[in-house]
Amino acid sequence: MFLVSRKKYQSVDEYVSAFPESVQIILEKMRMVIRESAPEAVETINYGMPTFQLNGNLVHFAAYKKHIGFYPTPSAIEAFKDEFSSYKSSKGAVQFPLDKPIPYDLVRKMVIFRVRENSS
Repeated sequence: MFLVSRKKYQSVDEYVSAFPESVQIILEKMRMVIRESAPEAVETINYGMPTFQLNGNLVHFAAYKKHIGFYPTPSAIEAFKDEFSSYKSSKGAVQFPLDKPIPYDLVRKMVIFRVRENSS
């Protein structure tokens, strides 16, 4: 496995390239799903992780040793809690284990929810 670096990344490309290829593939797919769901959002690094902004922070995601963390804000976690009840979650985050398929359709729904929320 790998360890997450404490390096200050300047771009999402730099962040993604810091991980093993198998994790890079997942990170790029997350990135693509978010971009497609929020085409007006701006990509940046915030809190040391890939972030999409649209009228403020939209969503963040990050790779860890055993999971991908997805941070769509507490309102999205609450709105979709029944759909990801099999995943470890907290007030503002959900963890997708690296050894299981990532629910990209759920990620898409949550991003669309956040776009609507940030646009109102």
